Amino acid sequence: MASNGVATNGVSAESHSPAATHTKSQRYLSTRGEDSDLSFEEVVLKGLANDGGLYIPEAIPEAPQWQTWKDLPFNELAYNVLSLYISPSEIPADDLKDIINRSYSTFRAPEITPLVHLQDDIHLLELFHGPTFAFKDVALQFLGNLFEYFLTRRNVGKTGRDRYHLTVVGATSGDTGSAAIYGLRGKKDVSVFMLHPKGKVSPIQELQMTTVLDANVHNLAITGNFDNCQDIVKALFADPDINSTLKLGAVNSINWARILAQTVYYFHSYFALARQSETFKVGDKVRYVVPSGNFGDVLAGYFAFRMGLPVDKLVIATNENDILDRFWKTGKYEKKATHGPEAEGGIESDGVKAHEDGVKETLSPAMDILVSSNFERLLWFLAYQFAESAGMDDEWNKKQAGQEVSGWLKELKTKGGFGPVYKDVLETARRNFDSERVSDQETLDTIKSIYNEVGYVLDPHTAVGVEAARRSVKQVGSGVIPHISLSTAHPAKFAGAVTLALNDAPGFEFNEKVLPKEFVGLDQKEKRVRDVENDWKAVRELVKKEVEEELAAAQY
Repeated sequence: MASNGVATNGVSAESHSPAATHTKSQRYLSTRGEDSDLSFEEVVLKGLANDGGLYIPEAIPEAPQWQTWKDLPFNELAYNVLSLYISPSEIPADDLKDIINRSYSTFRAPEITPLVHLQDDIHLLELFHGPTFAFKDVALQFLGNLFEYFLTRRNVGKTGRDRYHLTVVGATSGDTGSAAIYGLRGKKDVSVFMLHPKGKVSPIQELQMTTVLDANVHNLAITGNFDNCQDIVKALFADPDINSTLKLGAVNSINWARILAQTVYYFHSYFALARQSETFKVGDKVRYVVPSGNFGDVLAGYFAFRMGLPVDKLVIATNENDILDRFWKTGKYEKKATHGPEAEGGIESDGVKAHEDGVKETLSPAMDILVSSNFERLLWFLAYQFAESAGMDDEWNKKQAGQEVSGWLKELKTKGGFGPVYKDVLETARRNFDSERVSDQETLDTIKSIYNEVGYVLDPHTAVGVEAARRSVKQVGSGVIPHISLSTAHPAKFAGAVTLALNDAPGFEFNEKVLPKEFVGLDQKEKRVRDVENDWKAVRELVKKEVEEELAAAQY
């Protein structure tokens, strides 16, 4: 429970429990059992639970009228989905609609996330039409506007040092940084510090971050790798000194608002398929195929399924860093560190060197992980369903789920893995999910074959998904179940892999076929970035100094 009406990181909890004004799906608890009965605003501003767990709704809401949403435009559909998780006592309907409209006004495609037919039973959900050409824009544009809304409300009538000022600190290996910066740039009462490993993100990703000159944006190039950046961020959130003076906020996918925003495009793509297809009708089943690293994107699909969307299976597509695929195959969740020549691969200019020690470097570097951070959320639901079989009440089930997850995560931290999990837990996971592992060579082959067959250029992460989709179609049979494969990034963001695959393809010319006009001349723009040593205390002092200067210069 939130204690004494005050949450960590300076976030003030409500003076009363939200139970009276919120449905179960609008109240939140921690996967590890110690935090519960929190409001949406609290979990968005806090990011990480007091006990180290991740926030989830107390219940996943059913959407009995979901079929009537078929012809709604993206923004109206988003309102219907999001309002199930956000009480109007926190964000009134008109305010929520305004936040949504502002969040997606920055997208280049009128459909926001258009669905295109790729070939045969495979359709592509293009998620790269936001300002930074990556799927993370869908969530981070929304999150940035949520932060602004909550802060504006908290600061009514307040001036100077009395105002609530949020200091967002995040680590990035590329796409999260630029998407977070574009979502938060220029926002009042927010400072954003984004740490990236110096010289180890792709040139485009670095330029997208460092050419943003808004006074509240601070790019820190850390000597080290992504893991070092992430360790620094974790140390800051755990440090009593900085938390006594600053209110820290999180933008990485641990923040519940990111998962929630991504749930919308599962419904949107389903209805788009029903409108485009002569044979697919609302109520028919579909398979979603999701390139997966930290598990947040596919987890959003799980929420859509639990809300009522007719999903036959969610297919998890991993690269050679396959901890998720191995869990579905064996029931064991274990780190599998790789070192030396075996770890080498991928393309340095695509950002492959950013990642933590022990990760296999691949052509799809945004999926290069040892542990999938959002998997903890699914583990809670699996543990809860297992506890239900004992026939006890809901509170007992939740307590058991929290204890089970805490035990698993403790084993992961101390022993590098856990499992095999109970047979019933694994069988439940397999009912809703399937998994595939795609190698680098298969990634290149897929980019090449799709271009040769239909003229479409895939980025390497999307190619992992498409290869997994092809296998899934073979498994279920042609013409049986349509597959929607998520396209998570524009191919220009990973030019090295695309060029490697298509350099010899007839008629292929990167600048003509792939490069967006927004990327042209980016390298000529003014840049703002500061080099910082790999020392969390040095970063802490810099953050405190920069925020102090921002506050001193503020005119409100």
